[in-house]
Amino acid sequence: MNTALNVTLIGYGAISKAIIARLANRTHPHTKLRITHVVVRAEKVASVQAELDATLSDCSAVSHVPQGTALVLECAGHSAIHEHVIPALMRGVPCGIVSIGALSEVGLVEALSHAASQGGTQVHLLSGAIGAIDALASAKLAGLDSVTYTGRKPPLGWKGSPAEAVCDLNAITKPTILLQATAREASNLYPKNANVAATVSLAGLGLDHTQVTLIADPSVTENIHEVEAIGAFGSFKLEMRGKPLAENPKTSMLTVLSCLRFLENQVNALTI
Repeated sequence: MNTALNVTLIGYGAISKAIIARLANRTHPHTKLRITHVVVRAEKVASVQAELDATLSDCSAVSHVPQGTALVLECAGHSAIHEHVIPALMRGVPCGIVSIGALSEVGLVEALSHAASQGGTQVHLLSGAIGAIDALASAKLAGLDSVTYTGRKPPLGWKGSPAEAVCDLNAITKPTILLQATAREASNLYPKNANVAATVSLAGLGLDHTQVTLIADPSVTENIHEVEAIGAFGSFKLEMRGKPLAENPKTSMLTVLSCLRFLENQVNALTI
């Protein structure tokens, strides 16, 4: 490959900013990976452009995915999938999605698949803050019996969510279950904590057949993800303790690294 791959990012929050900063420190000897556009709301185009001019002079802030884009990476949330990702797929532009929790909306997975099929392209669901998605998706081919996900965070990590109606987050002294439900129900009730549960479910048994438990645990200081799967392949149990992104503690560092891996796999000769 000798031509540049022109990438459009949707959104200009912590994830996009971290991607731009980290790509600036990477080089590709045989090909170029270029962030050429960042899609934001129309009223933010001018202010974002001013910021980009100071950090990435050849990148433009726009309100829609432009012609000539070779790849789109969504880092903005639910509404961006409807407004930008589906139209881009219909035009034949491959898209990567970070906000997997949005796919708990009934019919959205099918809408994305239909748009990609109509455009003759693909939509990629990134693994984000969780691991073992390759093993889970592979195991699915032989049949899965059960997949469970447990999300464990310190009490203050659940502030601003329905957990505040379940218990007094400031007063609990032992691990407290906030929710036991399907991945779809968990994603709908806890949208800010939905991406991992939705990713696990879509790789395995689906949103309606993956069991999720959310826990506020005063004994932990990290966000802990636990996945257990049983099937014809055998079984596995995964525990991940993710560190937050230094620039924004609400974002997992691994989510940004997952995005970088996805982008670099589009241009590297050897991928894994």
